[in-house]
Amino acid sequence: MVNHQIIDARDPHLTPVDLTPEDLAGLRENLHEQRLFRQEQLREITAAAPARTDALRQRQAASQVEVSVKLAASARMVLADVEAALARMDDGSYGYCHLCRRPIERERLEIVPQARYCARCQQVREAGR
Repeated sequence: MVNHQIIDARDPHLTPVDLTPEDLAGLRENLHEQRLFRQEQLREITAAAPARTDALRQRQAASQVEVSVKLAASARMVLADVEAALARMDDGSYGYCHLCRRPIERERLEIVPQARYCARCQQVREAGR
């Protein structure tokens, strides 16, 4: 069973993995690039509506629409995560795990800058699915 309790108080002695202003600027730039990519991806998916007429082409078009819907949903989820990470940067809560409130490892943020959870809490969440 997964405990989703959120600890409200952050330990004042813990900083988000000692991120320097330059680190944060680089992560913010990465997030902005991801946001632009996902927005463009959603525009392209939306614009690529196939117009076919015969039965085979209609089945192919339906299959393509299904794939497009799934791709768009995935892009929207990542875009929402990126937007949330940028908001956390703005409010000063970026770099802290949403569950344990401990700092998220620098290496994890460099790989997944929109991460909401430290590696340990992410593993616990995934194991509870």
